[in-house]
Amino acid sequence: MEMKDTRSGFGAGLTELGKTNSKVVALCADLTGSLKMNEFQNNHPERFFQVGIAEANMMGIAAGMTIGGKIPFTGTFANFSTSRVYDQIRQSIAYSNKNVKICASHAGVTLGEDGATHQVLEDIGMMKMLPHMTVINPCDFNQTKAATLAIAEHMGPVYLRFGRPKVPNFTDANQIFEIGKAINLKDGNDVSILATGHLVWEALEAAKILNELNINAEIINIHTIKPLDKDAVIKSVSKTRCVVTAEEHMLNGGLGDSIAQLLSREMPLPLEMVGVNDTFGESGTPRQLMEKYGLTSNDIVNAVKKVILRK
Repeated sequence: MEMKDTRSGFGAGLTELGKTNSKVVALCADLTGSLKMNEFQNNHPERFFQVGIAEANMMGIAAGMTIGGKIPFTGTFANFSTSRVYDQIRQSIAYSNKNVKICASHAGVTLGEDGATHQVLEDIGMMKMLPHMTVINPCDFNQTKAATLAIAEHMGPVYLRFGRPKVPNFTDANQIFEIGKAINLKDGNDVSILATGHLVWEALEAAKILNELNINAEIINIHTIKPLDKDAVIKSVSKTRCVVTAEEHMLNGGLGDSIAQLLSREMPLPLEMVGVNDTFGESGTPRQLMEKYGLTSNDIVNAVKKVILRK
């Protein structure tokens, strides 16, 4: 299995957009290399704006550029793309429905050794609560590239979340990304595992373990948190009658929170959530942190065992 980082998928998508869409401009807050925006900068210096360590200013500039018909892609770490600039996003971008693409790398604990101050775990919740905001969390290099291309065609603000480490690159290289359309990766009858981002692969690995236990899991890739593909969720859980969600994010406000709200309104069924439980991260390797904070395939397996007992 080829291993590639999702931030490079963003860089590849942005490079392609530079060649095919002259309205696309890129802004970066002193992290061009980390966001893999170098090639766009080299190919289109007139459309690249290095704002320095001034993230709030970057959001304001991006909002202004949309008025002239540009499609700005902002790039910095997920923590600095949300927590540091939430007021600017709310007031200058979301409120007036500006066509800004907020592209956020190094999300979650898999940022690794940089530690808790950089490991944002609440960003999905913050962004999904904003009216007009679309929230996307792809699972691998290919899907991140496809999502980057797709959001350029979407009118309105988008939060695109991706990561630092190299992870299995298992989705189709030629896929067409459909915003708001979940993807069924594996059919099953016993439990629905709804996963997003890096935990989609962990869910697929969990399914192999569960199969040995005679538990047939259905795996759904929820790459778009908002708008949520409610029909796909309801279709799956109508069959399996129990659900596990999996995300590299705080339990409060994340994918599991969205699924719980949906089920409580339309189909109350047993639900278990795999995610970070009300704590900040710490320094460590990505794998060490995934294991410590309960974000591995084994943790998904344990959640499945628990939820099936509640059916």
